[in-house]
Amino acid sequence: MGWSYNGLWKLLIDKKMKKTDLLTIAGLNPKTLARLGKDETVSMDALGKICESLECQIEDIVKYVPENKEP
Repeated sequence: MGWSYNGLWKLLIDKKMKKTDLLTIAGLNPKTLARLGKDETVSMDALGKICESLECQIEDIVKYVPENKEP
């Protein structure tokens, strides 16, 4: 199972924000930001903080990317 946070990075660009700004306004741990950067799983709590801080919905920042399964 995979995740993509490309929507989050695009939203930050649209809002003229840096990743470090996101750490500050959402109160995230730097390790969480690193996990987001690697498209790894993060807690729903962290995603909720991001959505609240950026005034967006979860589908604006994260997308499920199914793994390719070979027959």
